[in-house]
Amino acid sequence: MLNIKEFLLTEYKISHETFRLGEEVEQNLKDAFEQIEKIKEFNFYKVLLAMKKIGLSDHHFNWTTGYGYSDLGREKIDALYATVFQTEDAIVRSSFANGTHVLGLCLKSLLNQGDGFLSVTGKPYDTLDELIGLKGNYQGSLINRGIDYKEIQFTKDGTLNFEEIKKALHRNPQTKMIYVQRSTGYTYRKALTIENIRAVVSLVKSIKPDIICMVDNCYGEFLETKEPSEVGVDVLAGSLIKNPGGGIALSGGYIAGKEWLIKQIAQEHTLPGIERECGLTFGQSRSLFQGLFLAPNIVSQAIKSAMFCGALFQKAGYEVKPEPLERRSDIIQSIRLGSKEKVLSFCEAIQAVAPVDAYVKPEPWDMPGYSHKVIMAAGTFIQGSSIELSADAPMKEPYIVYFQGGLDYAHGKIGALKALENVRNLII
Repeated sequence: MLNIKEFLLTEYKISHETFRLGEEVEQNLKDAFEQIEKIKEFNFYKVLLAMKKIGLSDHHFNWTTGYGYSDLGREKIDALYATVFQTEDAIVRSSFANGTHVLGLCLKSLLNQGDGFLSVTGKPYDTLDELIGLKGNYQGSLINRGIDYKEIQFTKDGTLNFEEIKKALHRNPQTKMIYVQRSTGYTYRKALTIENIRAVVSLVKSIKPDIICMVDNCYGEFLETKEPSEVGVDVLAGSLIKNPGGGIALSGGYIAGKEWLIKQIAQEHTLPGIERECGLTFGQSRSLFQGLFLAPNIVSQAIKSAMFCGALFQKAGYEVKPEPLERRSDIIQSIRLGSKEKVLSFCEAIQAVAPVDAYVKPEPWDMPGYSHKVIMAAGTFIQGSSIELSADAPMKEPYIVYFQGGLDYAHGKIGALKALENVRNLII
């Protein structure tokens, strides 16, 4: 008879106590997991219907050469994302390098000299610092181009500071764009829910109706039954090696929004006059379609993995964010470990249960775009894929580790159990 407990205790060296704690956690999360399944099912039907609406066919998996004119797959993937996200238009490309690339492309395309740019969720990801002009000497930075950059910090209780946002908009009537980072990034806060985003969009539009509301949607797709574009956001962007790629997109990103904004972004991506008419898909169309088809289910596995990990470490006495049963709007689970040694030990455990490079010991390194060394455990089939099980952390106090992904809940579960076992056995 199959005995999972004995297998984990023997082969993965999980202790009786850690396994028992995991069983308690799963029982407590049973109702919450059922709710995640309902959200998954709704989002699956939404994606399936969108594929029917655009008339997807297997001939859209073919690809061209050279300039890539009349690439039917390229045109259909754009149409599919616009339909799923309920926007006027979208541009989806495997050639987008990463999430930062698509976010930066939006900013460079839509902001000009004299415009105000207001980030209402504090400073964006560190990888955007040089583009904004917060560090480095990039001559083409937003600040060097004469764009007025301001940021509003969250309140002490971690909520959007509506009063300061209103003051900032009144101080600078030239503010052209507000920027919302939905996910936590390397901060210790909750991700913004769709209702949070609806509230801030409603506020800024009441003050300045023509303002562009942009959302960094990385890590947030399919966490809820609506997307930011359904609550008034003008343009949003994300990475295909996170949620919407479903674990099989090899690379890329998407941008969805109002038609005139996507047109400007497409011009910046290539050139005016060429826009989206050129550019090969290199045979990746089928993976992009199938990845989006799988995405609602894959995201549900990642959410359940994050909930289990958070609840497990909270049971063991650690501070976690979000709380296990709190409403989630990204796939990231933050755990405040409190020491460098515990972060290293946690990440070593995640790497040790990876399907790829399990023998590797992750080490902190100078990751491009970050001001501190970063450790990343990611034995993934696709390099850097955050929808696959991974963990990372900037090596700085208070030593918070960020756990995310898991193409299958069982993988997230064993990762969390092994991480706790490692941390508990650590002698400092």
